[in-house]
Amino acid sequence: MAGHSKWANIKRQKARIDAKKGKTFTQLSRAIIVAARNGIPDPAGNFQLRTAIEKAKAAGIPNENIDRAIAKGAGTYQDDTILEEIRYEGYGLGGVAIIIEALTDNRNRTAADLRAAFSKNGGNLGETGCVSWMFEQKAVVEIEGEIDEDALLEAALEGGADTYEAYDDEEEKGAEVFGQTSNLDNLSVTLKEKGFKVIDAQLRWIPNNIVEVTDPEQSRSLLKLIDTLEFLDDVQNVTANFEMADELISSAIA
Repeated sequence: MAGHSKWANIKRQKARIDAKKGKTFTQLSRAIIVAARNGIPDPAGNFQLRTAIEKAKAAGIPNENIDRAIAKGAGTYQDDTILEEIRYEGYGLGGVAIIIEALTDNRNRTAADLRAAFSKNGGNLGETGCVSWMFEQKAVVEIEGEIDEDALLEAALEGGADTYEAYDDEEEKGAEVFGQTSNLDNLSVTLKEKGFKVIDAQLRWIPNNIVEVTDPEQSRSLLKLIDTLEFLDDVQNVTANFEMADELISSAIA
């Protein structure tokens, strides 16, 4: 049942090396809006919302801003601003496929910002559908700490999971459990009830085919593009289908 999410592994490695700061207030607030919109507006019964709120509080976002974001997601806040969830797709250097999930009040501005980010880093923004056929959306629940794989397998099966990936290195120990998108809440609740420390639950695009990057110049271009995209206020998530060696990530970011 164990699986392997190469992109998730790259993100973990990159996060340890990269000295960048966390998400902006705008991104964190919009993550709350998305979570409240996609589930119930009560963190007690919406794990994704509860996680988004915890991240926002850790970043110092005031409670009144958090409450306002929840109300916007629930549709109970009177505001003329209309936020749209939009998926953008494109290619990085070497034909690497990239999916960007955004929440924006101005799709023309967002598209222009994304187009500029791609063009400055050797890629190009494409049409909707140009790369998403290479990915499959999955529910992903991340757990932290020492993993007893027999216990994880039992809990994952009970929760209706498809696969899991355990990781254990000097910096981090844990696992990611993958399932159908409609099963996100049930899977996260089951794992938590079985004693696992659930630290995140989200819907994520998982690549079905992988581009191996071995050229240092290409690796630098791709990681710079991912950084640029991730720090646009309108962008919520970025997923790509490349893999590269740890040493290449280190040298590209250094």
